Amino acid sequence: MQRKGIILAGGSGTRLAPITKAISKQLMPIYNKPMIYYPLSTLMLCGIREILVITTPFHKESFMNLLGNGEDLGIRLNYKTQENPDGISQAFIIGENFINNSPVALILGDNLFNGSDLVKKLKIINKKYSKNTIFAFPVNDPERYGVVEFDENSKVINIEEKPKKAKSRYAITGLYFYDKSVVEKAHKIVPSSRGELEITSLNKLYLAENNLNVEIMNRGMAWLDTGTFDSLNQASNYIRILEKRQGLKIGCPYEVAWRNNWISDEKFKESAVKFEKSGYGNYFLDLINEKI
Repeated sequence: MQRKGIILAGGSGTRLAPITKAISKQLMPIYNKPMIYYPLSTLMLCGIREILVITTPFHKESFMNLLGNGEDLGIRLNYKTQENPDGISQAFIIGENFINNSPVALILGDNLFNGSDLVKKLKIINKKYSKNTIFAFPVNDPERYGVVEFDENSKVINIEEKPKKAKSRYAITGLYFYDKSVVEKAHKIVPSSRGELEITSLNKLYLAENNLNVEIMNRGMAWLDTGTFDSLNQASNYIRILEKRQGLKIGCPYEVAWRNNWISDEKFKESAVKFEKSGYGNYFLDLINEKI
């Protein structure tokens, strides 16, 4: 049984509204490509080929026009809508038929991950279908996130959602791997005081079963949550610096598909023609010719 993937690409949210109301934040560019390319590439790097994109009714058509059915990427893309931003855990209820009793990975559409060590780790975790894994990353503003609390032996004992006074600096990132029981658990969650089906509530159910693995992201890994204008700019600068320095693209799903042998050289060349005027065309052809 293969793990399926979900990208929760909702509306702009309160932190960026109303300026970004007319366009989904995940369609905005991070340096030289749409933000949605980054979480999509992350799932593809894990080896996940069947993916559900959940977005707002207003933005669904835009995502479909951009990504299509996934054929050009050697994957299968499906689409569902979230009528209101009623919490991350609601994604599993919306995607219940898509998940169809399979293990699933969920990634937030405004989260960006990078790092060679991370890719290796994700591939290993993806193959452990009965293992539930979330990632924690040290931040200076943990009150914006779900926060992990550890005991004196570094064992995870609690997860608190947006605490006023955080028990640690380790925030839960927007990437989650769950087993096939996730839909059943999501249905059990009661809306929080904010009226949302919190992902922290779901994680606590797994934690209560002693069935939740928390991976600490090390210094060789990067996680950017682009939920503010400052973080959008920081993410763009980060990608620009790395790409200019290395000469390689980050968050490029076409390249990931080709390197995974999900599309042929010929199919990759067709994409090169499609993106000829954007500069991607020459980059794709150089990859084929040089086999970097």
